[in-house]
Amino acid sequence: MKMKRLHTGFGVIVSTRGFFNPELAHEGRVEILEKLKSMGYDTVCLDESDTRYGLVETMDDAGKCADLFKENADRIQGIIVCLPNFGDEVGVVSAIDKAGLNVPVLVQACDDEKDKMDIAGRRDAFCGKISVCSNLNQYGIKFTNTTFHTCAIDSDIFTEDIRDFAKVCRITAGLKGLRVAQMGTRPAAFQTVRYSEKLLQKMGIQVVPVDMSEIIFAAKRLEMTEEVAEAAARIKSYGRLEDSVEEEHIVKQAKLYVTVKNWMKENDCQTGTIQCWDSLQINYGCAACLTMSMLGEEGMPMACEADVTGAVTMYAMYLASGSPSGYLDWNNSFGEDRDMCIGIHCSNFPKSFISGPFEIGSLDILGNSLGKENCFGACKAVIAPGTMTYGKISTDEEKGKVKMYVGEGSFVEEEIDTPGGVAVCKVPGLQALMDHICSSGFEHHVAMNRGNSAKVLAEALGKYMGAEVYYHKGEEARK
Repeated sequence: MKMKRLHTGFGVIVSTRGFFNPELAHEGRVEILEKLKSMGYDTVCLDESDTRYGLVETMDDAGKCADLFKENADRIQGIIVCLPNFGDEVGVVSAIDKAGLNVPVLVQACDDEKDKMDIAGRRDAFCGKISVCSNLNQYGIKFTNTTFHTCAIDSDIFTEDIRDFAKVCRITAGLKGLRVAQMGTRPAAFQTVRYSEKLLQKMGIQVVPVDMSEIIFAAKRLEMTEEVAEAAARIKSYGRLEDSVEEEHIVKQAKLYVTVKNWMKENDCQTGTIQCWDSLQINYGCAACLTMSMLGEEGMPMACEADVTGAVTMYAMYLASGSPSGYLDWNNSFGEDRDMCIGIHCSNFPKSFISGPFEIGSLDILGNSLGKENCFGACKAVIAPGTMTYGKISTDEEKGKVKMYVGEGSFVEEEIDTPGGVAVCKVPGLQALMDHICSSGFEHHVAMNRGNSAKVLAEALGKYMGAEVYYHKGEEARK
């Protein structure tokens, strides 16, 4: 199923200073707006009829810019400041401060050219950027820097900076006001997944609880509607079904999927977690994994074992990459290779996260004690090779903070004979990472997502959301 598009729009401030050549700023304004449009981003910027060339220089300009941004606040997930010349630090910071949008800010300044250092061609943006950033710091406005202190608007490096910044903006916009479904309570034996709702609320994240009995009885009451029939048909084509799977198992799973999805929509929840064992198996007769996998594939990540902060992590990763997240246990060592380990869950991995053939059957371990007939819905596979980002958000009640670790590694192709959903992982500096996880009190669960998103997740959660972030940078952290 196609993932939904994640919208990102920018407020754009292009600034000039009176005794510098305004034509440079005018040209820069045209260039950056054309660039952002070509990259598919919506923009809000002063028109050339509003101020001289549509630039911000005076306090009057700053006021007009702030009003424009406030009027279009729903279109702006971040602000880009462009300095084609020195720029006006007071005008820039005043516009952002008066707009009061509380969104990420990216500051870019243009390169000077060695053969254009006369009065008409010299930019001095190298210096002006320092002044603008100083003012942003004085006002307590958090901002993101470009890779290079200055760069050309048409440079590849600035293109990558914009793309990364857009991800930061999507993460912060998506987490503010996020509603997380908690379906049921945690397993009694898993104190590791306890968390603080109040600390998440301070970050703008709301937990919406529902008793598992409500979900179970709603699924039981559901008739064989067209919606259920469509879900059953999708299950049959979603992966390869074990030979022992019967039609009643498929229909039961389809009813659970429809019930959970509709409850999420009705309660405006974007992600969630389920008490996936063992009440569901005993009182309804199927596993939750397949339902969670299918919802994750649609951009509605679902974490296991009522791990609410895990669901938040999965959703943050989805916002960063636009692709589904998986949820695993840091589970086994890999022989004596200290940079490799095995991640396992029953599993609820989304189809495109697996990225290869997989089997849908009954839970292997719980099926032995609860009955295979009550445990249909596990997605069994070895995750296909590729780069990945891993991480976990948690709450620290003693410090009164939300915390996170994040880093990057890879899924590798190795023969492994073990049941469930399996990921053979290579993580540079793994032993140092495990030491941090254990000494900092993180859970045994970990969210993973294909691609490289650690940098933007650390920037968004650490700088703009106020979390305490440990960014594990592989070889640098190796013991």
